[in-house]
Amino acid sequence: MNRALTIALTGGIGSGKSTLARMLVERGAGLIDTDAIAHELTAAGGSAIDAIRAEFGDTVIGPDGALDRAGLRAKVFGDPSARSRLEALLHPMIWQRAEAVSQAVAAGSAYLVFDIPLFAENAARNTRRFDRVLVVDCPTRLQLARVVQRGSLQHAEAEAIVAAQASRAQRLALADDVVFNGSSLAALEQRAHRLHALYSDMGSSERVV
Repeated sequence: MNRALTIALTGGIGSGKSTLARMLVERGAGLIDTDAIAHELTAAGGSAIDAIRAEFGDTVIGPDGALDRAGLRAKVFGDPSARSRLEALLHPMIWQRAEAVSQAVAAGSAYLVFDIPLFAENAARNTRRFDRVLVVDCPTRLQLARVVQRGSLQHAEAEAIVAAQASRAQRLALADDVVFNGSSLAALEQRAHRLHALYSDMGSSERVV
């Protein structure tokens, strides 16, 4: 049966994962952005809002009816039990939507890239099998500098998020392919070009009946 080659793309905050995803899409990949799906589910009127309210209370829902992400992060960040409850609630919804999106974009794509920020953190739970795992890696100091430069988080907040995520070693242990994104945008473009050629060739083989 014909099927599209599937790539799980992951990396720590500030690694450049989203930038690499965009470069691959520009070359012909189909993108399933699980973080964007999570935002869709937790927007005002989103499918997950009622369940989140029931689990965590009205304080994590903003006046506009959307999830107060900062408020929820404060509630679950230091509480592994609360984080597990949130993940158990959201992940099935995210993957149901991701499957629908992947079916819609597969026909016109050379291969499918699933952008999964917390792939390593949830590897044991992830029952979906991917053909390749692609990790974007960079030094921690560079992650922090990039995040702070965006202006949305203070340095201490960025440090706390990096510390709570999987380590570089944990992500690299899962990788079939690694992109080191510690230099220029041009270098990342070159890696994207090579990866696209590799995945396109592999995808052509996958689609042979």
